[in-house]
Amino acid sequence: MVKEDIHLNATTVIITVLGITASLALYRVIFGPTPWDRLIAVNLISSKVVIIMVATAVFFKRSIYMDVALVYAVIGFVSIIAISKFLEGEGTKKE
Repeated sequence: MVKEDIHLNATTVIITVLGITASLALYRVIFGPTPWDRLIAVNLISSKVVIIMVATAVFFKRSIYMDVALVYAVIGFVSIIAISKFLEGEGTKKE
């Protein structure tokens, strides 16, 4: 009983801290001076969401949440690469 309460409290604290830092990154997404700053902030939020999913999976002892977190991480990685490629070629002029 005490061990479960400690896990509940630790998981709650971890998810709360990650949620607060993700909301701070959301500020950078909205008010970022450059598109690259915004892209890094979106990547940070994506990583924090994956960590929250993993913490939830460990707490509830559900492996399906780990699978969802893995798929979300892969989709986040591929989308960041695609957006980076797009932003990289944005300033070039094709004739």
